[in-house]
Amino acid sequence: MIADSVIRDLRALLPSAAVLTADEDTAVYESDGLSAYRCRPGAVVLPETETQVIAILRLCHAAGVPVIARGSGTGLSGGALPREDSVLLGLAKLNKILHLDPLARSARVQPGVRNLAISGEAAAYGLYYAPDPSSQIACSIGGNVAENSGGVHCLKYGLTVHNVLGVRAVTIDGEILQLGGDCLDSPGYDLLALLHGSEGMLAVITEITVKLLPKPEHAQVILAAFDSVETAGAAVGAIIAGGILPAGLEMMDRPAIHAAEAFIHANYPLDAAAILLVEVDGTTEEMAEDLRCVHDILAANGATSARTAVDDTERLRFWAGRKNAFPAVGRLSPDYYCMDGTIPRRALPAVLYGIEVLSEEYGLRVANVFHAGDGNLHPLILYDANIPGELHKTEQLGARILELCVQYGGTITGEHGVGMEKIDQMCVQFRALELAAFHGIKAAFDPAGLLNPGKAVPTLQRCAELGAMHVHAGQLSHPHLPRF
Repeated sequence: MIADSVIRDLRALLPSAAVLTADEDTAVYESDGLSAYRCRPGAVVLPETETQVIAILRLCHAAGVPVIARGSGTGLSGGALPREDSVLLGLAKLNKILHLDPLARSARVQPGVRNLAISGEAAAYGLYYAPDPSSQIACSIGGNVAENSGGVHCLKYGLTVHNVLGVRAVTIDGEILQLGGDCLDSPGYDLLALLHGSEGMLAVITEITVKLLPKPEHAQVILAAFDSVETAGAAVGAIIAGGILPAGLEMMDRPAIHAAEAFIHANYPLDAAAILLVEVDGTTEEMAEDLRCVHDILAANGATSARTAVDDTERLRFWAGRKNAFPAVGRLSPDYYCMDGTIPRRALPAVLYGIEVLSEEYGLRVANVFHAGDGNLHPLILYDANIPGELHKTEQLGARILELCVQYGGTITGEHGVGMEKIDQMCVQFRALELAAFHGIKAAFDPAGLLNPGKAVPTLQRCAELGAMHVHAGQLSHPHLPRF
């Protein structure tokens, strides 16, 4: 619980309606998009200005109260999961587009601005913001930075980190950091990149300057069907090896295809074991050549059919099926657990086969929807939380899938972050020396460990207890490290 004196001080800083402590008010903040974890915060504060954010952080720093920043709450790893002794800092009201410069092709926005709203504002100038997570209609740009989000077009246009020019953030003691800016490069260490994917553990973001791109002259998508997921996975590598860099290269397996088709009616082939969506863009000449090459590669690599969308309406319908795959799969089972791992493209066939084997071993269905072009997998494990022990079994299967990704030279996350969900698998991914470096960075920004404590980076003690890290003579390699 949070001391009454801290609550009184927060109410002195903010309007009364901006400090929430009643159970019925804080209940809606007890989880992010990963609903398997729940905890009600001691208090929720909803500032509207950077000045208020600074005052809140200084107060909590002085009182030793943990602070957990939250955007739109669409995260899928428990990164915004609160604690009973914490202040949850909601940034949704910092939602203004402060400045859009069509000549410099940039926009300066507050963290609560929705991802899709940036492209909506830039459309009048023939510009758009490239990263497009499936939740882009709701997710906030501040959360995108915190998790280094991607989307279906990240293969060609990059993740959030590749599309952000500068960030303004506030440390736990209320100091302002200005990282990056309007220039292509800035002096000193690349702290701008460091803040991306830091999951709110280093500082609280209050402004972001994003890069805007000209809309491609043309875009077209090919829908290809395959009789096995392994064949489709192999075709992904063949497309990239053929010198084509698609704007988007996505894959769905049969359960996901059927769910999306029933939900969106995207005209997907229901007899396919897997489909690829391959989008190319550019000038008329570039697009025509790339379409021809992709069709040739698909035909040579086992596609049972491949058709190009007849017009932009059909192209958008193909993508609507993919972007709504998560809610569509939610209609197949009372619950599902969305995983997020990344592997080298060459390992796609082997890892997809491995997921199929693990699915049978645990007796749980898995629907696969993922960014095939960059090897970012999103296996959706279907389960029923009302069945005793099934959530635990689901978590075990998810952990095995992530460890499979590591085994093939991949990582335990691509864009959803670590949060609470994958913190144990960090012990598998990294050695003690690497985790020590992470803790050192955390301590440099937040010595008391008040910003989003207990997330993303496990203590070495935790890893030792799990038996997932080598311990010399029963002792941790770095017992002096802080245990956040």
